[in-house]
Amino acid sequence: MPEDLYEMLGVSKDASADDIKRAYRRKAREYHPDAGGDEEMFKKVTHAHNVLSDPQTRARYDRFGDDGTPSTRGAGDPFGFGAQGFGGINDVIDAFFGSAFGGQTSSRQRSAGRDVLVVVDVTLDEVVTGVQRNVEVEAAAACSTCGGFGSADGASLGRCQTCGGAGQVQRVVRTAFGQMATASPCPSCKGSGRAIGEPCTGCSGEGRRSERRTLTIDIPAGVEHGDRLRLRGSGEAGRHGATAGDLYVEIHVAEHRLYERDGRDLFAEVVIPMTQAALGGKLTIPSIDGDDIDVAVPAGSQSGDVLVVKKAGLPAKGGGRRGDLNLVVRVEVPTGLDDKQRELLRDLANLRGDHLESSGSGLFARLRDVMQR
Repeated sequence: MPEDLYEMLGVSKDASADDIKRAYRRKAREYHPDAGGDEEMFKKVTHAHNVLSDPQTRARYDRFGDDGTPSTRGAGDPFGFGAQGFGGINDVIDAFFGSAFGGQTSSRQRSAGRDVLVVVDVTLDEVVTGVQRNVEVEAAAACSTCGGFGSADGASLGRCQTCGGAGQVQRVVRTAFGQMATASPCPSCKGSGRAIGEPCTGCSGEGRRSERRTLTIDIPAGVEHGDRLRLRGSGEAGRHGATAGDLYVEIHVAEHRLYERDGRDLFAEVVIPMTQAALGGKLTIPSIDGDDIDVAVPAGSQSGDVLVVKKAGLPAKGGGRRGDLNLVVRVEVPTGLDDKQRELLRDLANLRGDHLESSGSGLFARLRDVMQR
């Protein structure tokens, strides 16, 4: 049974001419053999497009069906890329390969420099105030001999005559399944779109050469691990004076010996003796700013309690309220007691009515009562 041409393109029977054209572009990119697709499917969807994109052949198909004979609408145009189809050779190239091969991308864009990524390590203490770092970047920079133009006399001679400034040459070749459009960098200007005459000896006509630079980077306060700072135009230089790429600085924040970070808040564990937990007292701890902080310990503190010091955490990126410092209490049970210390603890236990040698029946009874409530 013949395949339904509408289903093959993934459109409804009342699809408009534009819907059919867009559907074919998607299918052509998917099945094109040069892109690793299925050649047989490519032929089928091309045939479906040729039939359905022409009003006369579409009407005949809707009435009588498809006899499987390839449409020949438009002599020398087996794909149907004429005024009724894609509208020009650039549309053909765009459909198969994307704008990188079509006429929509300027030679200046194609010659633009690449982005560069560097990693900078900072400490948690430096996150509080921000810091400056000197980073080394090894990438192509504009040639100082020719000023980036690539010509020996340091001047641009205008557009390349071979490609008309496009930076690429296009040609249409015949293949077993029709005409194919290809694009390749211009051999005269090597894709720059500019005529340079005598090449510069310092960069061999590239307009740039590899260079190691040292840049001073301002790292703002409040940055987090994995943040990236973008410095526009500080990446790789473009060919023949084209736009430079960007420099991305990725921040790595080292672990702190005392504090753990959660956004703007800091966390740390503080160990206090049993006596201080029972009676209360005061702790003196170093803050992330380097100053000492006095923290009150309430009487009766338990392991797991959190003592919060307001605004002693980290600043927000771009300013704003600082986070808090959270001190998680761990009560230390004394070990290695001498006879006098043990006797004092026994006296305390007796005063409190604590049963040190209980059989446990009372404990289980209380536990049973709780479970039965």
